[in-house]
Amino acid sequence: MNIIVCIKQVPDTEAQIKIAPDGKSIVTDDIKWVMNPYDEYGVEEALRIKEKFGGEVTVVGLGPKRVAESIRTALAMGADKGVLISDPALDNSDSLAVATALAAAIKGLSYDLIFTGQRGVDDDSGVVGAALAEMLGIPNVSVVEKVEIAGDGKSVKAHRPVEGLTLVIEAALPALITAQKGLNEPRYASLPGIMKAKKKPLEEKTLAALGLDASQFGEGARKLKIVKLTPPPQRKSGKIVAGDTPEQKAAELAKLLHEEAKVL
Repeated sequence: MNIIVCIKQVPDTEAQIKIAPDGKSIVTDDIKWVMNPYDEYGVEEALRIKEKFGGEVTVVGLGPKRVAESIRTALAMGADKGVLISDPALDNSDSLAVATALAAAIKGLSYDLIFTGQRGVDDDSGVVGAALAEMLGIPNVSVVEKVEIAGDGKSVKAHRPVEGLTLVIEAALPALITAQKGLNEPRYASLPGIMKAKKKPLEEKTLAALGLDASQFGEGARKLKIVKLTPPPQRKSGKIVAGDTPEQKAAELAKLLHEEAKVL
């Protein structure tokens, strides 16, 4: 079974994010970049399916040259080969443009199943997976926490959590699944895996090589435009409730809730 995993490189979740002077972007000079955490679930699930059914796993990433580092991480985990779509014209492209470029690259590949993360932890749009499936003309099941491939390899059952229930959705293959937390526990890359990853094929493609018009990408072609970024409001400092006994603390807390918070 041939599986494709689309990954995105995002700022480390522990990185301090600063808004750039233009008010519409972030300062990237001192940011550590990592594979999107939700994409890690997709890589891990693809590897588990490969281990059970055979085949190969191809990782496709889009962005500047540094995205190759995240692709190499997936190769070190056990993926077989990578494809990097990198072109200056892609800078500041929106989700639909990203999906268009990914679709163009994937159409030339053999696949039975595609994984993406259910969203990127940077912009939280959750658009690329669904748009990519539409452009490829295949079924899409989003926010999946369990995947079951049929014994004949022709269909997949995906478990999707909803309020108090779980939807079990069956789709014919090929299909696209967006991975959610809880799907699995991604493995760490071993030292032998890291060494092997250096020798695994990583192909780089430009928009021209994919037969795409560069004018349809980038800031000027965005359908969704960022007007302004603002930091979240600062939280007020907390307060320690005084008192030597639980009873005194409870009485003081009730007083504060009544007189200061005015919720009682």
